[in-house]
Amino acid sequence: MTDTPAPRDGAGRVAVQVDGAVARVTLSRPEARNAVDLPMCLALRAAFERVEADPGIRIVRLDAAGPVFCAGADLKERKGRDEAWVRQRRLAAFAAYETIERCSKAVVCVVDGPVVGAGGEIAMACDFIVASTRASFRFPETHWGTVGATQRLQRVVGKRLAKELLFTGRLWTVAEAQAAGLVNHVVAAEEVDALANELVAQIAKAPALALTLAKQCIDLGEKTDLNTGIRIELAAIERALADTEWRTGVEAFAARNQQEKIS
Repeated sequence: MTDTPAPRDGAGRVAVQVDGAVARVTLSRPEARNAVDLPMCLALRAAFERVEADPGIRIVRLDAAGPVFCAGADLKERKGRDEAWVRQRRLAAFAAYETIERCSKAVVCVVDGPVVGAGGEIAMACDFIVASTRASFRFPETHWGTVGATQRLQRVVGKRLAKELLFTGRLWTVAEAQAAGLVNHVVAAEEVDALANELVAQIAKAPALALTLAKQCIDLGEKTDLNTGIRIELAAIERALADTEWRTGVEAFAARNQQEKIS
């Protein structure tokens, strides 16, 4: 496992560790409950750009240090700033979220503790979320006098529930989040790390190209009609067939099935 220094502008707010095909990206500002400020936005973007550029990395695990996943935007940094600065700061946040979302590698988010505002944007930008029973979600932007989470949230949980959560700013339990489809798995806090490792190991069994193509097909297909989505999938199949990796995948799958029958 190798540790990668945080980008200079990130001031240590995001840590990156690489262990073989797996990169672990950690929000690392526990003294501020991992509140998102401009340096963290820049560091997150740099971390995922580095991950994207490394062909040896196939899976990303995104988590956070300390008992709080993320307390949302750091409002303290806005004191004394003008509207132009706040606008640029929000653009930096959007760029960071988009870099996570556009990552071609599988990105698993591990949540253990409260998730507020911008923390929810970070989590929703990942491919799926594994959470502990200590997790909770809140989107208080409207009550802070601003606007946020209006796009990703409705795409994950639906328009009406998104409106309720954004209008009220109420605390959302992890059980509710799972029932609405925001969270895939919920386990006890002492089990969340093991479950995340198990899922990462299972993902790692898939051939790299097939994994990338499957993610691309899902993400592109979400934005179009079924017929166009099928054409996107057919193009991906053609690309996979042009690579010899698909034969290796079929042989490995057959070997695993045979082994399971024997045992």
